Amino acid sequence: MPPIRVGILHSLTGTMAISETPVVQAVELSIEEINQSGGLLGGRKIVPILADGRSDWPTFAAESRRLITGEKVCAVFGCWTSASRKTVRPVFEELGGLLFYPVQYEGLEESPNIIYLGAAPNQQIIPAVKWAFDNLKSRRFYLVGSDYVFPRAANAVIGDQVKALGAQVVGEDYVPLGCTEVQDMVEKIEATHPDVILNTINGDTNLAFFRALRAAGIDPKTIPTISFSIGESELPALNPSACAGDYAVWNYFQSLDGPRNSTFVAAFRKRYGEERVVSDPMEAAYCAVKLWAQAVELAGTENTDAVRKEILDQSMAAPEGVMLIDPETQHTWRPVRVGRIRADGQFDVVWDSHRPVRPQPFPISRSPAEWERFLDDLQTGWNGRWAAPPR
Repeated sequence: MPPIRVGILHSLTGTMAISETPVVQAVELSIEEINQSGGLLGGRKIVPILADGRSDWPTFAAESRRLITGEKVCAVFGCWTSASRKTVRPVFEELGGLLFYPVQYEGLEESPNIIYLGAAPNQQIIPAVKWAFDNLKSRRFYLVGSDYVFPRAANAVIGDQVKALGAQVVGEDYVPLGCTEVQDMVEKIEATHPDVILNTINGDTNLAFFRALRAAGIDPKTIPTISFSIGESELPALNPSACAGDYAVWNYFQSLDGPRNSTFVAAFRKRYGEERVVSDPMEAAYCAVKLWAQAVELAGTENTDAVRKEILDQSMAAPEGVMLIDPETQHTWRPVRVGRIRADGQFDVVWDSHRPVRPQPFPISRSPAEWERFLDDLQTGWNGRWAAPPR
């Protein structure tokens, strides 16, 4: 019987490889488990075709086109940054492909060709601000991020919410993806002395940022940091003991209790090494394959259009709890959790929604048309790209 070909499109090289390589491994594990249990559609094996986006948006677009037209894959599991996702979106819509996107993001988007497994704004950044306001008594927020669409848009959402709460954004600063020159940013934080730092920096820039914070004497006891793109996979490189006490907000943490999560963690470690850890995007990517496989079986075919219809009704008992696709938005119902970093690189969950939260891709602080204009202005200012040009 012919195999079922799927694509995996992530950065295996460049600044984003630190985050994306483990996600590839989670996808491969999920595929291996399905193959070992007999495959799909009466015994057909899944064959993954791996493509390296190289942390470069044009490469992501070219590779997505190659996977769909050249490799004839029926689905693609991939992308981390919103710049990569927005760059490949027109390709998937033009060619009728289907992308499973596993990472939290800024929202402000819906596409019939994308299944969004990561958190929408109301499932991560919005509850994080409210939690900091209520529990850390934060009233003065400093926003830092990488200079591309996710941090810019996320911070616009945050800015609206902070204003509505009667609090204040006292600083907002960005650095290019991959940049390690963060000293000016840290000096501004020192001078401003906010109550909390909200961090949307992605990739290995975080290494330089946290190193500079600690060198300046900024730690969780003086000014805590809440991060939105740092999980268990990134912490070993960051030196978790130096980050202990800071926070991250995700839908999943490796430290969650429960038999399904224990089984998932054990399977990943058996495959890749007992010292390895798992994170939210890895769990979402792992579950994406399982949800796609369920839709394939129900459709009775791997045909992309048929699977796209069936995927909208899918749910599963995931390591994080119940996960289900919202048919109206093609986003995913997921619980929200705030974690405090431990010195061993794991998280103590300090707040939990205890139930899946319905995704709302477009925050109500502005109309969808206003958010679209915001994105158009960003893209126009960046000469048609989804990241700032090099400085």
